[in-house]
Amino acid sequence: MTQQPARVLIYSHDSFGLGHLRRCRALGGALTAALPGANVLILSGSPIIGAFEFPERVDFVRVPGIIKLKDGAYIPLKLQVEAGDAFRLRAEIIAQAARAFRPDLMIVDKEPLGLRGELTPTLEALKAGGTKLVLGLRDVLDDAEALDQEWQRKGVQPALAALYDEIWIYGCDDIYDPLQGIALAEGLREKTRFTGYLRREATIGRPLLRTPLPERPFVLVTTGGGGDGEGLIDWALSAYEHFGADLPPALFVLGPFMEPARQEGFLARAAYLPEVTAMVFDAEMERIVDRAAGVVAMGGYNTFCEILSFDKPAVIVPREKPRREQWIRARQAADLGLTRLLEDPAEHGGVRDPAAMAAAIRGLEGQPRPSAALRPGMMDGLDAVVRLSRRFLP
Repeated sequence: MTQQPARVLIYSHDSFGLGHLRRCRALGGALTAALPGANVLILSGSPIIGAFEFPERVDFVRVPGIIKLKDGAYIPLKLQVEAGDAFRLRAEIIAQAARAFRPDLMIVDKEPLGLRGELTPTLEALKAGGTKLVLGLRDVLDDAEALDQEWQRKGVQPALAALYDEIWIYGCDDIYDPLQGIALAEGLREKTRFTGYLRREATIGRPLLRTPLPERPFVLVTTGGGGDGEGLIDWALSAYEHFGADLPPALFVLGPFMEPARQEGFLARAAYLPEVTAMVFDAEMERIVDRAAGVVAMGGYNTFCEILSFDKPAVIVPREKPRREQWIRARQAADLGLTRLLEDPAEHGGVRDPAAMAAAIRGLEGQPRPSAALRPGMMDGLDAVVRLSRRFLP
């Protein structure tokens, strides 16, 4: 009997933001490029997953979107049904897809049990059938106390011990260990592997671009998904409104999850600034970062990987709520000389000074590139994921 080609199932829980989806897409592309005949199926709640191009032998199943309100409650993103019905529908679609796909390996992004435990029955069934299960974590999740409390509340540790074969951390342990300070169950530390950061390439997808880029060298101002990026965009636009004649051209990418009314307001402001080009979203941000002379960003995981991959001088303006993830990453990167940190005074009740942002943008021209501080193997994460996966695949 002919053995089927290797199959990898990747679960990405998030319906809001781009980070989880883009990370899973990068993993899928690396696996199929390195493993002839391998197929990757991504399970995602992202409402814009269809806007992305996927490599050959990488496809996706979209489950109904769920978003989390500020009070902690979950509601369906589009469907007008009770949240419980939406979660049951998601869980059934996930289970059916897993049964039909019959993966050799499943990689779960960040949420060990899925949203509200929706993944647990599928994990148990796959484990019983011999599928290898891996939890993939970004380099920083939150500060240790907050993460420990979250995992205790969700009952994560027993599942990690009983279900998962390994934990892969997409970062470097000598830079930051997201599990440091967590009271880990016995044996979990031995299951943990640090891969290094996930290097990005500018070669996937359709030709660039839907919005023309500035002809002169430009600074990219990006918020990632944009749902929490209004402060950065407002601050950077104010710098160009006050000092634009003395600043390099800029491309602002607002992000698809920013509120439409705020998008329209920012686009209108940008239209009055000759040095500024603005757009809402492009699915091939790797190519835009590659073309930029420097970057001003919030410092999510994917943007950070792109800054390092394309060796761009960058200023990181992190948010600190509801998680300290971005601030921790930005602080560590600044201490290592990889990027520069510009703290947002509004995070602590202060006022954003356009002159401070203008100075940060001007400073990009003389700022050392990340390659001056990169350590050997730091960007080898995709190669490590392929190497680790081979052990679990036919």
